[in-house]
Amino acid sequence: MKLHTPRFPGAKASRLPTRSAAVARAPWAWALGGVLLGGLLAVLVFAPAHWLAAALRAASGGQVLLEDARGTLWTGSAQLTLTGGAGSVDAATLPSRLSWALRPGLGGLTVRLQTSCCLAQPWSLRLEPQWRGAQLTASDSTSNWPAQLLTGLGTPFNTIAPQGQLALGTQGLTLTWAAGRLQMAGRIQLDAQALSSRLSTLQPMGSYQFVVSGGATPELLLSTLGGSALQLSGRGQWVGGRLRFSGEASSTPEHQAALSNLLNIIGRRDGVRSVITLG
Repeated sequence: MKLHTPRFPGAKASRLPTRSAAVARAPWAWALGGVLLGGLLAVLVFAPAHWLAAALRAASGGQVLLEDARGTLWTGSAQLTLTGGAGSVDAATLPSRLSWALRPGLGGLTVRLQTSCCLAQPWSLRLEPQWRGAQLTASDSTSNWPAQLLTGLGTPFNTIAPQGQLALGTQGLTLTWAAGRLQMAGRIQLDAQALSSRLSTLQPMGSYQFVVSGGATPELLLSTLGGSALQLSGRGQWVGGRLRFSGEASSTPEHQAALSNLLNIIGRRDGVRSVITLG
């Protein structure tokens, strides 16, 4: 006996997509996905260098600029300029272009910096994300920078207008942000060599050393190198993310007149010396 499926008046037979139709549409879906993925990769690989310049400007409040940026986000160069921030007329530019190379990896991001005026060897930095924070590790490095670059940062550097050389060295330097707090390990040494200022006719005034040592409470030590007419000394600590520093400045007797104006500005005058207090 042959069974017949009943059909009602006005009813239409439903059609389900066949396997062959689904297979036919699949290549188009894969092709569209491939185009979108390829476009995304192209944007990431060939992202212009000015994207990095814009991000750095925003993060620094306009105080660190990468001008005339060339190349890509990953490999490029620019003129490094320091300014006093939004609305400031102060600006100072590094004598040579700054080159960078960004290399992302599974454990973080590696940055290599190079500039012919100031770095004998590329300076390598590695940024690694951590739970509720991040860690920045710097390779051991020595470099020399023009002191007048600081005038671009505005007050008080634009008033002092320093001239001379800044020899910067890092050793075992690691900065860790965890739970909103900054911790430091290693050592930073800055030698300010043959410094002079437009506030004094004495040139140079002297050479000085700043040493920052990491630990549970990072410390700053300021001392005067030999043969300096202007004497500087002091000690400070970073407490709760803020620097608390106490020091003093004075001059050798034969140079008091030439350095009097500068001593009045850099601290609170107390007789022949100037007391410096921060924090």
